[in-house]
Amino acid sequence: MKKPYQLSATEASKKIQANQLSSEELLRSCIERIEEKESSTQAWVETNFKAAIDRARYLDRSANQGLLHGLPFGVKDLFDTHDFPTRYGSPIYENNRPNSDAVHVSLMRQAGGILLGKTVTTEFATFKGGKTRNPRNPEYTPGGSSSGSAAAVADEMIPLATGSQTAASVIRPAAFCGVVGYKPTYGKISLGGAKSLSPSLDTLGSFSRTVEDAASCVAVMSGDTELAKIDKLSKKPRIGTCLTYDGHLASADTVAAIAHAALLAEDLFKVSVPEIKLPAIFKKMSELQGRIMWSESARSFSFEQTNHAEELSQQLRGLIKQGAAISYEQYNADLIVAEQARMSIDQLLSQEIDVIIAPSAIGEAPHGHTSTGDPIFCRVWTLMGLPCITLPLFKGPNGMPVGVQLVARRGRDRLLLSVADALLKAREA
Repeated sequence: MKKPYQLSATEASKKIQANQLSSEELLRSCIERIEEKESSTQAWVETNFKAAIDRARYLDRSANQGLLHGLPFGVKDLFDTHDFPTRYGSPIYENNRPNSDAVHVSLMRQAGGILLGKTVTTEFATFKGGKTRNPRNPEYTPGGSSSGSAAAVADEMIPLATGSQTAASVIRPAAFCGVVGYKPTYGKISLGGAKSLSPSLDTLGSFSRTVEDAASCVAVMSGDTELAKIDKLSKKPRIGTCLTYDGHLASADTVAAIAHAALLAEDLFKVSVPEIKLPAIFKKMSELQGRIMWSESARSFSFEQTNHAEELSQQLRGLIKQGAAISYEQYNADLIVAEQARMSIDQLLSQEIDVIIAPSAIGEAPHGHTSTGDPIFCRVWTLMGLPCITLPLFKGPNGMPVGVQLVARRGRDRLLLSVADALLKAREA
């Protein structure tokens, strides 16, 4: 029999609604797990157990408040919270205490969620590794920038956590830690109260153990409650694989994972899963994503660069300088090419294919903690604004998780979730 902390969000919610489990019992189980594992995993920046218990007791006396009623969750320390410091992974904001919640945090509380604490982010959601360790093996990186959220869910401390992605910061840590990471269509979740990195790319997302949990979490975060209803597929989905033009960088275990996922889809849906070749315009798209990101970041961090440069990491100072050197003419030209590519991929995903199976990362999580891993296999999809989800379907030669990413057309989140849910359940069967 599962202990309460081992339950998925969906399982726990059903038990709470059936009066088989109280919110307080679930929360205390999660707290005990945190106390047991936090010293090794180091997923949290700050917690408030007393306030969370008070909230759980209140919810146990209350009528159902929504999809997250009685469920504890963690919030990446990139998002404002009125009752916790929000440091953005930087000493510059050590004493920063916002007066209000980020929009999605407020919505999660409104839906009955219990904010247990703030999870570790890398410095301003960039590349400097934080203190968090991968719970599958602490010698390996958990990925970033949403490292604490991915690790906390993977270590069964909480069933749900929030994150953000500008390049690969939801998909990659989820893949490295072996959990479900879901980045919805760009713009689906309000960025209000989130520290900006690159406004045209920043997208909020979730970490969970199941696709159902991810759907419910993002349904609340976005206000799109219909998203929580995972549809039974009325017709066979058109599925293809794509390693992108960066496919030569994929490890052998990742290539094998994509092939196995294709076979799984063929068997499950009784369809052919061909290899998809992206239009030629995508050859330089990863490079273009980087230029757009760092050009916008140089402006986003203008205050920090002007007033607190000495408190920025050397790596981030270098990237800001690199971004500032990109001319506005180049930036604007890149935006135009990106929009042309979006129209091209929209056409492909409407006329030829419904869901693409692609790598989540180069391979297993890299050994060590100096790097959070290469974001190369997420750059293109993030730039396109497409909904993406990574599934913990396989393991690599070191016994670490190897995620498989599914990608769909903009706005086709429900289709993406339906296919992902079916594949994950088939794999677990």
